[in-house]
Amino acid sequence: MKKLTGVLLIDDDDTTNFLNQRLLDRMQVTDNIRTFVNGKQAFDYLYNVSNNNYERTSKEYFQPELIFLDINMPVMDGFEMLDLYERLGKEFRSRIIMTVLTTSTHPQDTESAKKYVAEYITKPLTVEKVSALLDKYFKDKPEEA
Repeated sequence: MKKLTGVLLIDDDDTTNFLNQRLLDRMQVTDNIRTFVNGKQAFDYLYNVSNNNYERTSKEYFQPELIFLDINMPVMDGFEMLDLYERLGKEFRSRIIMTVLTTSTHPQDTESAKKYVAEYITKPLTVEKVSALLDKYFKDKPEEA
C-alpha cells in the first residue's frame, strides 16, 4: 500500500497528538502529519487547502487523506468543526476519510456522529485501529512507481 498524502491530528491534548504522531510515523502511514489543538485551526487549514489558498511550495500544506478528530475541545469542538467541514466542496471531502477519535462512548455522541460521513473509534489509537482503517479505505490504493 502506498503512503497517504497526509494525515491531520486534531486534539486539544498535546500528549495525545504526540503519541498518535509517533504511532503513525512508526507505521510509516505518511510523511506528512499536521496537528491542531482545536477545530477552528483545523477548519481554517482545510478551508485554505480546499480553496488552493496557500503557497504551493510550502510543505506545511497538503491534501489530507485521513483525519483524526477529537470531540471535546476548546474554541471549536469536533461536532462544530464537522458542521463547517460539511460545507466544504464535496469533491474535496470525497478524498478524505474523517475519523472521530474520542474517549466518549456516550450514546448521544455516537448518535450525533452518525449524521456525518465519519468513522467513530475510541481512544487510544492503536496499530490495530489504524490498520483496520487503512484496510477498509486504502487497501486498493496502488503503490507509487
